[in-house]
Amino acid sequence: MTAPDLPSIAQTLAELRREHRALDTQVAEMVAAGSRNELQITRLKKRKLLLKDAIARLESKLIPDLDA
Repeated sequence: MTAPDLPSIAQTLAELRREHRALDTQVAEMVAAGSRNELQITRLKKRKLLLKDAIARLESKLIPDLDA
């Protein structure tokens, strides 16, 4: 990985984390309000999981490879 990639990855990570937090808030509000739209809640939770996976992949790119 080159040095110019790091700011780009950091920016993408920040955006993904913001979206993940926003979805978390949205799901919590829907559940607290007693929403019966289970399909929408399930879709939001699935999107959160996809974001979490993407965040984990990007974070692993930030860890330098160690020569064994």
